[in-house]
Amino acid sequence: MVLSSRFLVIHLLFLSSVLCQVTEFISIDCGATSNYTDPSTGLAWISDMGMMNSNGKSVLVENPSEDWMQYRKRRDFPIDSSKKYCYTLSTKERRRYIVRATFQYGNLGSDQDTFPKFKLYLDATQWSTVTVLDGSRVYVKEMIIRAPSNSIDVCICCATTGSPFISTLELRPLNLSMYATDFEDNFFLKVAARINFGAPSKDDIRYPNDPYDRIWESDLDKRQNFLVGEAPGTVRISTSKNIDIRTREYPPVKVMQTAVVGTQGVLSYRLNLEDFPAHARAYAYFAEIQDLGANETRKFKLQQPYMPDYSNAVVNIAENANGSYTLYEPSYMNVSFNFVLSFRFVKTRDSTQGPLLSAIEISKYQKIAAKTERQDVTVLEALCSMSDGSGWTNEGGDPCIPVHWEWVTCSSSTPPRITKIALSGKNIKGEIPSELKNMEALTELWLDGNSLTGPLPDLSNLINLKIVHLENNDLTGSLPSYLGSLSNLQELDIENNSFSGEIPRALLTGKINFKYENNPELHKRKMRFKLILGSSIGVLAILLVLFLGSLYLLHNFRRKILNQKNNEKGDSLRTSTKPSTAYSIARGGHFMDEGVAYYISLSELEEATNNFSKKIGKGSFGSVYYGKMKDGKEVAVKIMADASSHHTHQFVTEVALLSRIHHRNLVPLIGYCEDEHQRMLVYEYMHNGTLGDRIRGSVNQKPLDWPARLQIAQDAARGLEYLHTGCNPGIIHRDVKTSNILLDNNMRAKVSDFGLSRQAEEDLTHISSVARGTVGYLDPEYYAKQQLTEKSDVYSFGVVLLELISGKKPVSVEDFGSELNIVHWARSLIRKGDVISVVDPILIGNVKIESIWRIAEVAIQCVEHKGCSRPRMQEIVMAIQDAIKIEKGIDQKSCSGSSKAQSSRKTLLTSFLEIETPDLSNGCMAPSAR
Repeated sequence: MVLSSRFLVIHLLFLSSVLCQVTEFISIDCGATSNYTDPSTGLAWISDMGMMNSNGKSVLVENPSEDWMQYRKRRDFPIDSSKKYCYTLSTKERRRYIVRATFQYGNLGSDQDTFPKFKLYLDATQWSTVTVLDGSRVYVKEMIIRAPSNSIDVCICCATTGSPFISTLELRPLNLSMYATDFEDNFFLKVAARINFGAPSKDDIRYPNDPYDRIWESDLDKRQNFLVGEAPGTVRISTSKNIDIRTREYPPVKVMQTAVVGTQGVLSYRLNLEDFPAHARAYAYFAEIQDLGANETRKFKLQQPYMPDYSNAVVNIAENANGSYTLYEPSYMNVSFNFVLSFRFVKTRDSTQGPLLSAIEISKYQKIAAKTERQDVTVLEALCSMSDGSGWTNEGGDPCIPVHWEWVTCSSSTPPRITKIALSGKNIKGEIPSELKNMEALTELWLDGNSLTGPLPDLSNLINLKIVHLENNDLTGSLPSYLGSLSNLQELDIENNSFSGEIPRALLTGKINFKYENNPELHKRKMRFKLILGSSIGVLAILLVLFLGSLYLLHNFRRKILNQKNNEKGDSLRTSTKPSTAYSIARGGHFMDEGVAYYISLSELEEATNNFSKKIGKGSFGSVYYGKMKDGKEVAVKIMADASSHHTHQFVTEVALLSRIHHRNLVPLIGYCEDEHQRMLVYEYMHNGTLGDRIRGSVNQKPLDWPARLQIAQDAARGLEYLHTGCNPGIIHRDVKTSNILLDNNMRAKVSDFGLSRQAEEDLTHISSVARGTVGYLDPEYYAKQQLTEKSDVYSFGVVLLELISGKKPVSVEDFGSELNIVHWARSLIRKGDVISVVDPILIGNVKIESIWRIAEVAIQCVEHKGCSRPRMQEIVMAIQDAIKIEKGIDQKSCSGSSKAQSSRKTLLTSFLEIETPDLSNGCMAPSAR
């Protein structure tokens, strides 16, 4: 009776706590036009109409799949990469919460061809990339946090396709020490999976069955690569009896009343985890809900993945939980999981019953990113409070991350610092905040054209200040003397104010562009003799420098005229018709203004190529021959097919470009030859030919495996990235294709054939030109508009990536039928989620499909119809690196290690906090411990 009373008291206290929790729920229906109560849950939902000001618009969702009121509308935001759209949620500092955002787009409109893709941030921490592939699916993003302050910001930004949007935003306070970790000062918990095993239907379980409104997904709701690989003999069991769930995380009773059992001694599942490999916190939930006989036992172990701290322990649920129908909840504080998680429970030899599982939860440790320095934010908040409430004060979120407010500029340091404030003419009233003195990184301050009053605050600490504009205000007081000693100050404008007193001498030296007119009470000091004498000496020194400079320029001009006369004596690339020594330097001709290129005589090339006897290739430019120079260097000699003006231009272009660009992923030009009837280019010989030949090579060649293809893709992408961003001005290749990607002796890729390349002028966003390129690789936007941009190379490289995945040619009626080309064929399959049908058959079984997906995703982005929707080469390089990490991270062949290595693992505090991401350099996960 005493025990029963105690249980009743605890139960009543729990119910009281739960009721308190519900009253603190925040449920925002984004896009709704009014508040309402959901009849299925009894929860109150509020509209976001008053939260977003004029940002975004309410949109009716076409054919929502969920029969819930909150998915009938969504809020769409403008496509503007320079802005973010933020919701601010009130919290209690250091209390734990679930923050949840959901997204359901519905059907595409008639004028749309792609679903949205954008980023989601919690404060300054990147939460997730929301990629909509199925308009009927509700995408759920959850984070478990300990609130860092009395509010948090949830921000949407950085759309790469479509319009960013949101359906709901929810905040659910947790109780006591639920989901506490030792690392919550530095990491959030991003929920990757929360699964109810043995569920009676596909419906999720949440509030009111879960008083904390967690969403428990049904294990019957299978989707691609999620809960597959189920072991034979797996059965579903349930009970109507009450389950004692009074442990740390309080899973709902309804979840614990169902389970799966491996009747043949094994329970196994496989599921994909978004944003993994990573370190994670995992929970397993067990309750014995079968009445076992006196001689029956249920004992099992975790066999896969093998983790010494956990896998060696034997689970005996009733014994571990001190009774049947009672929760046993082991948690795994710090484990390393791959993108694909395969887990397996196996019964022990002395057990009569197979393993049982009720539920699991897996959350990724998400590093908390540093917000903008608080003392800088304090000044910005003060300035906002001095305004009349104009729109510029309502940008929301962190001032710098993920994108900075329109009126500030930020540094790239950690934490970010404010380097510029631009508030000209914003109707700010009052005194300049005294806290401004703490903004040590500030370089520019624009507060002109406002109604500021009072004296200047102390700015002596702002040693990085370069530009200060305070004109057209009503500032008063004297100018402090330290202004002239700010070493970096270049410009100071205080016109049209009411400053008074004497101007500090240092401001009048000419070092600073100082404007002070229309300050009636402000005056200069009287000039003294020393100042006049110093000025005179300075003027004389300047005149002397100008005189000497004129003499120097006259001398150079005479020398240039003399050189021009000498150069007019010949117009060939050589200075003489006589054979030159190997690699001699040309003195005249086409390339005098382009830089230095090596000239090689015809006789030397005839000797090196054995009179051009070994032909190794042919292209639009002409035939290519193998050669070996006297010093043993192997070369490829490309001979121009004809001497037309077009091919001559290609010749000149290629020599001019390759004479000035050097990168390990670009085929180097060794030299050139210009004879009376022939023009030749001499390159480094690439032993393994072209990428196109290797992808579709002969039976005698070893097929390229996926890691080799990824490495080649990365090399080629880096070469193109260098052309686009490493050259000044940038260079557009214009003919990116697999036959122009060559492979050296070590199978490293280099981009070649610059005959069609063009320089991108610094002040233009495109170059109008006759569309040239290769069928199958040619950018349709470039072909249609005759406007060449770097994104044209991106389109062509997207085709190359599709070739690497599929092994197919870019254009083939045999392979693609009515689709005709690889882009249309691959796009239709990938958007249906069927990447397997795209993959080269020789890769099947030897590649991790999630790595293929990463490349397929960026390839489809590359071949978007509009150039503005395509990624930059830098982003493509990063995507390829992601795929390489995924491939290495899930290749466990080299990860077995020794028992000694396993036993010497560091704790998370010393290893994980030092290594924020898993070490994938050798294909192994970074070690971790409980």
